Amino acid sequence: MNYDVPPALASSALYSKSQLYIQRALVRQVSDETDEYQLWASLALELLGKSALSSIHPSLIADPLHYQSLFAASGVTVSTDIKTITAKTLFERLQHLVKPFDAKVKDFCNQVANRRNAELHSGDAPFAATRAEKWDAEYWYAVDLILTFQGQTFESWLGTDDAAMPKDIVAKAKQAKLQLVNVRIQRTAEVFKKLKKRAKQKALRDAELKAFDDYPRLFEHYWDASWEAECPSCTAKAFVVGELDYEDVIQTQGDEYGVWETVQRVYSGSVFRCPTCGLKLDGYDELTLAELPLEHSDTDERQMEYEPQYGND
Repeated sequence: MNYDVPPALASSALYSKSQLYIQRALVRQVSDETDEYQLWASLALELLGKSALSSIHPSLIADPLHYQSLFAASGVTVSTDIKTITAKTLFERLQHLVKPFDAKVKDFCNQVANRRNAELHSGDAPFAATRAEKWDAEYWYAVDLILTFQGQTFESWLGTDDAAMPKDIVAKAKQAKLQLVNVRIQRTAEVFKKLKKRAKQKALRDAELKAFDDYPRLFEHYWDASWEAECPSCTAKAFVVGELDYEDVIQTQGDEYGVWETVQRVYSGSVFRCPTCGLKLDGYDELTLAELPLEHSDTDERQMEYEPQYGND
């Protein structure tokens, strides 16, 4: 008896298959085959979502009314007939597990699945009537939420870090990244705007009075420097952190204690966080797309250090 989880329920296999389908989708998009692009993309979305649930446990995607599938989810293969949950159930479960995956995202994903079913099982052409721009933005936002939950990156899923990827497909992937960043900013802004006027005003005033050190848990790791930035979602004072890029000595002077140098340090931004509305942006590309300050500089005065001289004895 086999005690391995079959590929039909394995997170890694589902993830790889979703990558294959989204690459097929991008090829169709470049060729302006909009219907097929959305069809392949809809299949990739469902597979990606099932991969996320399966990463917790394969039983979360096994059909609960099909005992053979429940056995398989536990690593006991009693049949090659494996059934998984419906798309509707999938997106309901993701809403419970992925915090930003709210009712609005769930409803969009259900619409995608319904159109996919109509495309495959009826004479209708539902994707032909879809506004591509709106569909794309919502789609890439939903995908990004699932990828973030899995600890995966947008680029690795799309394969855009592969040098062999055709340039036009990479361009489409970059356009998709822009869309998802814009939707993330818009969604966060929508939530903040729903607050009562007095609560919003107080939140903005409080943010203005606080400094980076007032938020010791805002960033997960230590960074070389931090600087302020206006949040593109709520306009509150927020923060960018980054690593040292380079430094230049701009002045030297000596005194009785030694020689001192003034150094200008330049940092590159890596992560953005807004403690007021909760907007999160990660990576140089996302900060660029959101038009946030990517560089920061400061000066430091320090005593010059001299390398020990050898061979002069």
